Amino acid sequence: MATDAAAGVRRRGLEAAGTTTRLVEAGPTEATAAVVFVHGNPGSCDDWKPLAGAVGASGLRAVAFDLPDFGETIAPAGFEHSALGYAAFVDAALAALGIERAHLVLHDFGGPIGLAWAATHAERIASITLIDIGILPGYKWHRLARIWRTPVLGELFQATATRGAFRTMIDRAEPRGLPRPFVERMFDHYDRRTKRAVLKLYRATDEPGAPDPQLVAALAAADPPALVIWGGGDSYLPSSYAERQREFLPRAEVHVLPHSGHWPFADDPAEVKRLLLTFLAHAAA
Repeated sequence: MATDAAAGVRRRGLEAAGTTTRLVEAGPTEATAAVVFVHGNPGSCDDWKPLAGAVGASGLRAVAFDLPDFGETIAPAGFEHSALGYAAFVDAALAALGIERAHLVLHDFGGPIGLAWAATHAERIASITLIDIGILPGYKWHRLARIWRTPVLGELFQATATRGAFRTMIDRAEPRGLPRPFVERMFDHYDRRTKRAVLKLYRATDEPGAPDPQLVAALAAADPPALVIWGGGDSYLPSSYAERQREFLPRAEVHVLPHSGHWPFADDPAEVKRLLLTFLAHAAA
């Protein structure tokens, strides 16, 4: 087990659902309630290391893991690259970690995945934090998603996704830019295996603008504490959806960060940490 002493973060492998995933964890290892971070696309457990360390330092258990075929984790044979397939993996990882109740922290495609898990495990939701994601009534796929969903075109686009092209694409879309090490790390993990997984995942996902009735009912029944953080300059998911999360999570605290983009935890880490720790202190109590 490796330890990042500065952040109080531990890193190790976790056996779950037929593969070994990378795990970032902090705080008490035996707690059965934990803050569970689920990354998006492109992303990995590395995205969450600073926040996981901060949560662990506050006294709560924090865990983040690579989803299969993201980061450095290889999907097992026959893995279903869909929101439900990934939700099943999340469930297996939580079982392996002995986590019975989850404070979910979801970003980007980690939203559909984490919410798919929540739809069938409402009694295990301790709280939900949505970062630039949520239930999106009427939403139409953004331009990149439409490309990825199109056969042949998606494959050609992924084949031309060089480091320079990737960096330019990210920089153009982010109003205040992202730290260069953060962008470089994302591309380091965006290999051919992950590019194929992205195409499969988006093609297995229906238009997201029709809320899942099972999910809506589960959230209504659980009525969990909720925090919504959204970058006002998100070019993929308009910040107008931030307030709409109260339609499904009536107790949600909503914060739109006007100068942030799609990754507010990377472009305004101090504010996101403050909001999350304040929220979790109340939700965990």
